[in-house]
Amino acid sequence: MRWDNPTTNALRRGAATGVAALLLCAGVTTGAGAAAAQSAAPPTVPLPSADPFYTTDGPLEDRAPGSVLDTRTMPYGSLAHETPLTGTQILYRTTDQAGGATTTVATVLRPVVPGPAKLISYHMAYDALGAECDPSYTLTGDGAPSQAGTFEQGVIAGYLASGFTVVVPDYEGPDLEWTIGRQSGYAALDGIRAAENVLGLPPSTPVGLIGYSGGSVPTEWGAEVAPDYAPELNIVGAAAGGLPVNPTHNLPYVSGSSSWAGVIPALVVAYQRAYGLDTSTFLSDRGQQIVDTVSTQCINAFAASYPGLTDAQMVREPYASLLDVPAVVSAIDDNIMGTAGTPRVPMLLAVGDADGTGDSVMVTADVAGLAGDYCRRGVAVTYARYDRLAHGEAFLPFQAQTAQFFTERFAGLPPTSNCRGR
Repeated sequence: MRWDNPTTNALRRGAATGVAALLLCAGVTTGAGAAAAQSAAPPTVPLPSADPFYTTDGPLEDRAPGSVLDTRTMPYGSLAHETPLTGTQILYRTTDQAGGATTTVATVLRPVVPGPAKLISYHMAYDALGAECDPSYTLTGDGAPSQAGTFEQGVIAGYLASGFTVVVPDYEGPDLEWTIGRQSGYAALDGIRAAENVLGLPPSTPVGLIGYSGGSVPTEWGAEVAPDYAPELNIVGAAAGGLPVNPTHNLPYVSGSSSWAGVIPALVVAYQRAYGLDTSTFLSDRGQQIVDTVSTQCINAFAASYPGLTDAQMVREPYASLLDVPAVVSAIDDNIMGTAGTPRVPMLLAVGDADGTGDSVMVTADVAGLAGDYCRRGVAVTYARYDRLAHGEAFLPFQAQTAQFFTERFAGLPPTSNCRGR
Protein backbone atom coordinates (compact mmCIF):
# COMPACT_ATOMS: atom_id res chain seq x y z
CA MET A 1 0.00 0.00 0.00
CA ARG A 2 1.19 3.50 -0.82
CA TRP A 3 1.20 5.97 2.07
CA ASP A 4 0.75 9.00 -0.19
CA ASN A 5 -2.70 8.55 -1.67
CA PRO A 6 -5.73 10.57 -0.43
CA THR A 7 -7.30 7.72 1.53
CA THR A 8 -4.18 6.77 3.42
CA ASN A 9 -3.21 10.40 3.92
CA ALA A 10 -6.49 10.88 5.76
CA LEU A 11 -5.78 7.78 7.84
CA ARG A 12 -2.31 9.07 8.62
CA ARG A 13 -3.64 12.42 9.82
CA GLY A 14 -6.26 10.80 12.02
CA ALA A 15 -3.98 8.16 13.48
CA ALA A 16 -1.16 10.65 14.04
CA THR A 17 -3.55 12.92 15.91
CA GLY A 18 -4.59 10.00 18.09
CA VAL A 19 -0.99 9.08 18.87
CA ALA A 20 -0.13 12.67 19.73
CA ALA A 21 -3.13 12.92 22.02
CA LEU A 22 -2.14 9.73 23.81
CA LEU A 23 1.40 10.98 24.37
CA LEU A 24 0.17 14.27 25.79
CA CYS A 25 -2.39 12.47 27.94
CA ALA A 26 0.38 10.35 29.39
CA GLY A 27 2.39 13.44 30.24
CA VAL A 28 5.39 12.28 28.25
CA THR A 29 7.01 14.07 25.32
CA THR A 30 9.92 12.93 23.24
CA GLY A 31 11.80 16.18 23.65
CA ALA A 32 11.60 16.98 27.34
CA GLY A 33 11.27 13.50 28.81
CA ALA A 34 8.12 13.78 30.92
CA ALA A 35 5.91 16.79 31.49
CA ALA A 36 4.73 15.34 34.77
CA ALA A 37 8.11 13.95 35.73
CA GLN A 38 9.54 14.50 39.16
CA SER A 39 12.83 16.35 39.33
CA ALA A 40 14.69 13.71 41.29
CA ALA A 41 16.54 10.97 39.41
CA PRO A 42 15.43 7.40 40.09
CA PRO A 43 17.69 5.22 42.21
CA THR A 44 20.77 4.07 40.36
CA VAL A 45 20.73 0.35 39.62
CA PRO A 46 23.64 -1.83 38.55
CA LEU A 47 24.11 -2.78 34.93
CA PRO A 48 22.34 -5.99 33.96
CA SER A 49 25.73 -7.60 33.43
CA ALA A 50 26.53 -6.97 37.11
CA ASP A 51 23.05 -7.42 38.58
CA PRO A 52 22.37 -10.83 40.18
CA PHE A 53 18.66 -10.49 39.38
CA TYR A 54 19.46 -11.36 35.76
CA THR A 55 20.86 -14.79 36.57
CA THR A 56 19.53 -17.95 38.14
CA ASP A 57 21.37 -20.89 39.69
CA GLY A 58 18.60 -23.43 39.28
CA PRO A 59 18.24 -25.86 36.36
CA LEU A 60 16.28 -24.52 33.40
CA GLU A 61 15.72 -27.58 31.24
CA ASP A 62 12.84 -28.82 33.38
CA ARG A 63 11.10 -25.43 33.39
CA ALA A 64 8.55 -24.65 30.69
CA PRO A 65 9.23 -21.71 28.37
CA GLY A 66 7.78 -18.57 29.92
CA SER A 67 8.21 -19.84 33.49
CA VAL A 68 8.68 -17.02 35.99
CA LEU A 69 11.97 -17.32 37.85
CA ASP A 70 11.98 -14.05 39.80
CA THR A 71 10.21 -10.68 39.96
CA ARG A 72 10.86 -7.24 41.41
CA THR A 73 9.40 -3.76 41.31
CA MET A 74 11.53 -1.06 39.71
CA PRO A 75 11.12 2.66 39.03
CA TYR A 76 9.99 3.74 35.60
CA GLY A 77 11.77 6.79 34.22
CA SER A 78 13.21 8.50 31.19
CA LEU A 79 16.57 10.21 30.82
CA ALA A 80 17.20 10.32 34.59
CA HIS A 81 13.69 11.66 35.27
CA GLU A 82 11.48 9.67 37.60
CA THR A 83 7.78 9.24 36.88
CA PRO A 84 4.93 8.26 39.22
CA LEU A 85 4.85 4.85 37.55
CA THR A 86 6.69 1.69 38.50
CA GLY A 87 7.38 -1.40 36.49
CA THR A 88 7.50 -5.07 37.37
CA GLN A 89 10.57 -6.83 36.07
CA ILE A 90 10.33 -10.55 35.42
CA LEU A 91 13.20 -12.97 34.99
CA TYR A 92 11.86 -15.86 32.94
CA ARG A 93 12.90 -18.97 31.08
CA THR A 94 12.99 -18.78 27.30
CA THR A 95 14.69 -20.53 24.35
CA ASP A 96 17.80 -19.63 22.39
CA GLN A 97 18.45 -19.88 18.65
CA ALA A 98 19.71 -23.45 18.95
CA GLY A 99 16.68 -24.58 20.95
CA GLY A 100 18.39 -24.59 24.35
CA ALA A 101 17.04 -23.17 27.59
CA THR A 102 18.09 -19.64 28.54
CA THR A 103 16.73 -16.66 30.45
CA THR A 104 15.97 -13.02 29.90
CA VAL A 105 14.04 -10.18 31.54
CA ALA A 106 10.87 -8.33 30.62
CA THR A 107 9.48 -5.12 32.07
CA VAL A 108 5.72 -5.01 32.64
CA LEU A 109 4.07 -1.58 32.80
CA ARG A 110 0.46 -1.29 33.89
CA PRO A 111 -1.95 1.19 32.30
CA VAL A 112 -2.62 4.62 33.73
CA VAL A 113 -6.36 3.86 33.94
CA PRO A 114 -7.07 0.13 34.37
CA GLY A 115 -9.74 -1.46 32.21
CA PRO A 116 -10.36 -4.71 30.36
CA ALA A 117 -7.15 -6.70 30.11
CA LYS A 118 -5.28 -6.15 26.85
CA LEU A 119 -1.56 -6.42 26.26
CA ILE A 120 0.97 -4.89 23.92
CA SER A 121 4.32 -6.62 23.62
CA TYR A 122 6.42 -3.63 22.61
CA HIS A 123 9.84 -4.41 21.19
CA MET A 124 12.19 -1.47 21.51
CA ALA A 125 14.87 -0.90 18.87
CA TYR A 126 17.64 -1.00 21.43
CA ASP A 127 20.09 -2.60 18.98
CA ALA A 128 22.58 -3.30 21.71
CA LEU A 129 25.88 -5.07 22.08
CA GLY A 130 26.32 -3.66 25.60
CA ALA A 131 24.03 -4.19 28.59
CA GLU A 132 23.59 -0.48 29.32
CA CYS A 133 21.02 -0.32 26.51
CA ASP A 134 18.82 -3.20 27.71
CA PRO A 135 15.24 -1.87 27.99
CA SER A 136 14.96 -3.27 31.52
CA TYR A 137 17.81 -0.90 32.41
CA THR A 138 17.00 2.20 30.36
CA LEU A 139 13.31 2.15 31.32
CA THR A 140 14.35 2.85 34.91
CA GLY A 141 15.79 6.18 33.74
CA ASP A 142 19.36 4.91 33.80
CA GLY A 143 21.58 3.82 30.94
CA ALA A 144 22.12 5.32 27.52
CA PRO A 145 18.99 4.99 25.38
CA SER A 146 19.26 6.04 21.76
CA GLN A 147 17.18 8.91 20.43
CA ALA A 148 14.86 6.26 19.02
CA GLY A 149 14.55 4.75 22.49
CA THR A 150 13.44 8.10 23.88
CA PHE A 151 10.82 8.39 21.14
CA GLU A 152 9.67 4.85 21.84
CA GLN A 153 9.08 5.63 25.50
CA GLY A 154 6.64 8.27 24.28
CA VAL A 155 4.84 5.66 22.20
CA ILE A 156 4.76 3.25 25.15
CA ALA A 157 3.29 6.01 27.29
CA GLY A 158 0.56 6.46 24.71
CA TYR A 159 -0.47 2.83 24.96
CA LEU A 160 -0.41 2.99 28.76
CA ALA A 161 -2.66 6.04 28.66
CA SER A 162 -5.02 4.17 26.35
CA GLY A 163 -5.52 1.33 28.83
CA PHE A 164 -2.98 -1.22 27.59
CA THR A 165 -0.60 -3.17 29.75
CA VAL A 166 2.77 -3.01 27.99
CA VAL A 167 5.34 -5.81 28.13
CA VAL A 168 8.86 -4.80 27.05
CA PRO A 169 11.24 -7.79 26.75
CA ASP A 170 15.02 -7.76 26.62
CA TYR A 171 14.64 -9.93 23.54
CA GLU A 172 18.35 -10.01 22.63
CA GLY A 173 18.93 -12.19 25.69
CA PRO A 174 21.73 -12.15 28.24
CA ASP A 175 24.47 -12.21 25.60
CA LEU A 176 22.95 -9.37 23.56
CA GLU A 177 22.68 -11.29 20.31
CA TRP A 178 21.34 -8.53 18.08
CA THR A 179 19.13 -9.41 15.05
CA ILE A 180 19.09 -13.14 15.84
CA GLY A 181 15.62 -14.13 14.69
CA ARG A 182 13.99 -17.14 16.27
CA GLN A 183 15.35 -16.55 19.75
CA SER A 184 14.16 -12.93 19.63
CA GLY A 185 10.69 -14.19 18.76
CA TYR A 186 10.81 -16.81 21.50
CA ALA A 187 11.86 -14.18 24.05
CA ALA A 188 8.92 -11.96 23.06
CA LEU A 189 6.38 -14.79 23.28
CA ASP A 190 7.75 -16.09 26.57
CA GLY A 191 7.70 -12.55 27.95
CA ILE A 192 3.96 -12.47 27.24
CA ARG A 193 3.52 -15.84 28.95
CA ALA A 194 5.47 -14.65 31.99
CA ALA A 195 3.55 -11.37 32.18
CA GLU A 196 0.20 -13.14 32.00
CA ASN A 197 1.36 -15.46 34.78
CA VAL A 198 2.41 -12.59 37.05
CA LEU A 199 -0.72 -10.57 36.30
CA GLY A 200 -3.02 -13.58 36.71
CA LEU A 201 -4.37 -13.24 33.17
CA PRO A 202 -5.62 -16.14 31.04
CA PRO A 203 -3.97 -17.02 27.71
CA SER A 204 -7.13 -15.75 26.02
CA THR A 205 -6.08 -12.17 26.84
CA PRO A 206 -5.72 -10.27 23.54
CA VAL A 207 -2.14 -9.35 22.67
CA GLY A 208 -0.54 -7.19 19.97
CA LEU A 209 3.10 -7.34 18.83
CA ILE A 210 4.80 -4.08 17.83
CA GLY A 211 8.35 -3.28 16.74
CA TYR A 212 10.26 -0.97 14.43
CA SER A 213 13.78 -1.47 13.06
CA GLY A 214 15.59 -3.76 15.52
CA GLY A 215 12.24 -4.22 17.26
CA SER A 216 10.79 -5.63 14.05
CA VAL A 217 12.93 -8.74 14.56
CA PRO A 218 11.09 -10.16 17.62
CA THR A 219 7.80 -8.88 16.17
CA GLU A 220 8.05 -10.61 12.80
CA TRP A 221 9.77 -13.74 14.06
CA GLY A 222 7.38 -13.91 17.02
CA ALA A 223 4.45 -13.95 14.60
CA GLU A 224 6.21 -16.63 12.53
CA VAL A 225 6.99 -19.06 15.32
CA ALA A 226 3.91 -18.47 17.51
CA PRO A 227 1.66 -21.09 15.82
CA ASP A 228 4.05 -23.86 16.87
CA TYR A 229 5.86 -22.32 19.86
CA ALA A 230 3.04 -20.52 21.68
CA PRO A 231 -0.27 -21.56 20.10
CA GLU A 232 -2.20 -20.80 23.28
CA LEU A 233 -1.54 -17.04 23.13
CA ASN A 234 -4.33 -14.89 21.73
CA ILE A 235 -2.24 -12.69 19.44
CA VAL A 236 -4.59 -10.40 17.51
CA GLY A 237 -2.02 -8.83 15.18
CA ALA A 238 1.62 -7.92 14.59
CA ALA A 239 2.95 -4.61 13.28
CA ALA A 240 6.57 -4.55 12.11
CA GLY A 241 8.27 -1.60 10.41
CA GLY A 242 11.73 -1.12 8.92
CA LEU A 243 12.45 -4.85 8.72
CA PRO A 244 15.85 -6.46 7.94
CA VAL A 245 14.23 -9.25 5.92
CA ASN A 246 17.40 -10.65 4.36
CA PRO A 247 20.76 -9.38 5.69
CA THR A 248 22.42 -10.65 2.49
CA HIS A 249 20.82 -7.66 0.80
CA ASN A 250 21.24 -5.17 3.65
CA LEU A 251 24.98 -5.73 3.85
CA PRO A 252 25.92 -4.39 0.38
CA TYR A 253 23.31 -1.61 0.76
CA VAL A 254 24.97 -0.14 3.86
CA SER A 255 28.54 -0.84 2.71
CA GLY A 256 30.31 2.52 2.37
CA SER A 257 27.38 4.40 3.95
CA SER A 258 28.06 7.62 5.82
CA SER A 259 25.37 6.85 8.41
CA TRP A 260 24.95 3.10 8.69
CA ALA A 261 28.26 1.37 7.90
CA GLY A 262 28.83 0.72 11.60
CA VAL A 263 26.15 -1.96 11.59
CA ILE A 264 28.50 -4.19 9.57
CA PRO A 265 30.98 -4.89 12.41
CA ALA A 266 28.08 -4.98 14.89
CA LEU A 267 26.45 -7.81 12.94
CA VAL A 268 29.75 -9.69 13.02
CA VAL A 269 29.73 -9.41 16.82
CA ALA A 270 26.16 -10.72 16.99
CA TYR A 271 26.90 -13.68 14.72
CA GLN A 272 30.10 -14.41 16.62
CA ARG A 273 28.10 -14.66 19.85
CA ALA A 274 25.18 -16.65 18.46
CA TYR A 275 27.10 -19.03 16.18
CA GLY A 276 30.62 -19.13 17.62
CA LEU A 277 32.28 -17.65 14.52
CA ASP A 278 36.09 -17.72 14.54
CA THR A 279 36.63 -14.19 13.28
CA SER A 280 40.42 -14.64 13.23
CA THR A 281 39.99 -16.71 10.07
CA PHE A 282 38.45 -13.98 7.94
CA LEU A 283 38.62 -10.49 9.48
CA SER A 284 41.27 -8.01 8.46
CA ASP A 285 43.32 -6.30 11.15
CA ARG A 286 41.16 -3.21 10.79
CA GLY A 287 38.01 -5.29 10.79
CA GLN A 288 39.02 -7.05 14.01
CA GLN A 289 39.91 -3.75 15.67
CA ILE A 290 36.50 -2.27 14.85
CA VAL A 291 34.69 -5.43 15.95
CA ASP A 292 36.52 -5.29 19.29
CA THR A 293 35.59 -1.62 19.70
CA VAL A 294 31.87 -1.97 19.01
CA SER A 295 31.46 -5.20 21.00
CA THR A 296 30.25 -3.34 24.11
CA GLN A 297 28.43 -0.50 22.38
CA CYS A 298 24.88 0.26 21.30
CA ILE A 299 23.66 1.56 17.98
CA ASN A 300 23.82 5.23 18.91
CA ALA A 301 27.57 4.73 19.41
CA PHE A 302 28.46 2.56 16.41
CA ALA A 303 26.06 3.12 13.50
CA ALA A 304 27.53 6.36 12.14
CA SER A 305 31.00 6.10 13.67
CA TYR A 306 32.64 4.51 10.61
CA PRO A 307 31.53 6.56 7.61
CA GLY A 308 32.61 5.00 4.35
CA LEU A 309 33.51 1.66 5.90
CA THR A 310 33.02 -1.05 3.30
CA ASP A 311 32.31 -4.71 3.56
CA ALA A 312 35.55 -5.43 1.70
CA GLN A 313 37.60 -3.53 4.29
CA MET A 314 36.33 -5.84 7.00
CA VAL A 315 37.90 -8.98 5.56
CA ARG A 316 41.32 -10.24 4.51
CA GLU A 317 42.44 -12.33 1.55
CA PRO A 318 41.27 -14.55 0.03
CA TYR A 319 37.91 -12.97 0.89
CA ALA A 320 36.57 -9.85 -0.81
CA SER A 321 33.34 -9.68 1.20
CA LEU A 322 31.78 -11.08 4.35
CA LEU A 323 29.40 -12.81 1.96
CA ASP A 324 32.37 -14.88 0.74
CA VAL A 325 32.75 -16.41 4.22
CA PRO A 326 30.70 -19.63 4.45
CA ALA A 327 30.13 -19.34 8.21
CA VAL A 328 28.77 -15.80 7.83
CA VAL A 329 26.47 -16.85 4.98
CA SER A 330 25.22 -19.77 7.07
CA ALA A 331 24.41 -17.43 9.96
CA ILE A 332 22.60 -15.03 7.64
CA ASP A 333 20.62 -17.86 6.06
CA ASP A 334 19.42 -18.84 9.54
CA ASN A 335 17.98 -15.33 10.00
CA ILE A 336 16.06 -14.68 6.78
CA MET A 337 12.51 -13.68 7.63
CA GLY A 338 9.70 -15.86 6.36
CA THR A 339 11.62 -19.11 6.70
CA ALA A 340 10.47 -20.37 10.12
CA GLY A 341 6.71 -20.52 9.76
CA THR A 342 3.54 -18.78 8.64
CA PRO A 343 1.82 -16.23 10.90
CA ARG A 344 -1.82 -16.87 11.74
CA VAL A 345 -2.59 -13.25 12.61
CA PRO A 346 -3.10 -10.07 10.58
CA MET A 347 0.19 -8.35 9.80
CA LEU A 348 1.22 -4.77 9.15
CA LEU A 349 4.57 -4.68 7.33
CA ALA A 350 6.01 -1.25 6.56
CA VAL A 351 9.17 0.35 5.23
CA GLY A 352 10.42 3.67 3.93
CA ASP A 353 11.77 4.24 0.43
CA ALA A 354 14.15 7.16 0.35
CA ASP A 355 16.20 6.38 -2.75
CA GLY A 356 14.42 3.76 -4.84
CA THR A 357 16.25 0.94 -3.06
CA GLY A 358 15.32 1.36 0.56
CA ASP A 359 15.17 3.61 3.57
CA SER A 360 19.00 3.89 3.71
CA VAL A 361 19.42 0.66 5.68
CA MET A 362 16.40 -1.59 5.00
CA VAL A 363 15.61 -2.81 1.49
CA THR A 364 12.12 -1.87 0.32
CA ALA A 365 11.79 -4.72 -2.17
CA ASP A 366 12.60 -7.25 0.56
CA VAL A 367 9.76 -6.04 2.78
CA ALA A 368 7.39 -5.93 -0.20
CA GLY A 369 8.50 -9.45 -1.14
CA LEU A 370 7.87 -10.76 2.37
CA ALA A 371 4.41 -9.18 2.35
CA GLY A 372 3.66 -10.80 -1.00
CA ASP A 373 4.91 -14.18 0.18
CA TYR A 374 2.67 -14.03 3.24
CA CYS A 375 -0.28 -12.96 1.10
CA ARG A 376 0.20 -16.06 -1.05
CA ARG A 377 0.23 -18.16 2.13
CA GLY A 378 -3.13 -16.75 3.16
CA VAL A 379 -2.02 -14.18 5.75
CA ALA A 380 -4.03 -10.94 5.95
CA VAL A 381 -1.22 -8.46 5.26
CA THR A 382 -1.30 -4.70 5.05
CA TYR A 383 1.87 -3.52 3.30
CA ALA A 384 2.85 0.14 3.61
CA ARG A 385 5.62 1.94 1.75
CA TYR A 386 6.49 5.44 2.95
CA ASP A 387 7.85 7.17 -0.11
CA ARG A 388 10.71 9.65 0.21
CA LEU A 389 11.25 8.76 3.86
CA ALA A 390 14.50 7.43 5.29
CA HIS A 391 14.67 4.92 8.12
CA GLY A 392 14.35 7.35 11.01
CA GLU A 393 11.78 9.47 9.23
CA ALA A 394 9.46 6.49 8.63
CA PHE A 395 9.18 5.79 12.37
CA LEU A 396 6.37 8.28 13.05
CA PRO A 397 4.07 7.35 10.15
CA PHE A 398 4.59 3.71 11.04
CA GLN A 399 3.55 4.35 14.64
CA ALA A 400 0.51 6.32 13.50
CA GLN A 401 -0.58 3.54 11.14
CA THR A 402 0.10 0.96 13.85
CA ALA A 403 -2.18 2.82 16.26
CA GLN A 404 -5.00 2.61 13.73
CA PHE A 405 -4.18 -1.03 12.95
CA PHE A 406 -4.47 -2.03 16.59
CA THR A 407 -7.55 0.09 17.21
CA GLU A 408 -9.22 -2.18 14.66
CA ARG A 409 -7.61 -5.41 15.86
CA PHE A 410 -8.54 -4.96 19.51
CA ALA A 411 -12.04 -3.89 18.52
CA GLY A 412 -12.45 -7.27 16.85
CA LEU A 413 -13.01 -5.80 13.38
CA PRO A 414 -12.44 -8.07 10.38
CA PRO A 415 -8.79 -8.07 9.31
CA THR A 416 -7.87 -5.76 6.49
CA SER A 417 -5.25 -6.35 3.85
CA ASN A 418 -4.08 -5.05 0.51
CA CYS A 419 -2.92 -8.46 -0.70
CA ARG A 420 -4.87 -8.27 -3.96
CA GLY A 421 -2.43 -7.99 -6.83
CA ARG A 422 0.60 -8.87 -4.73
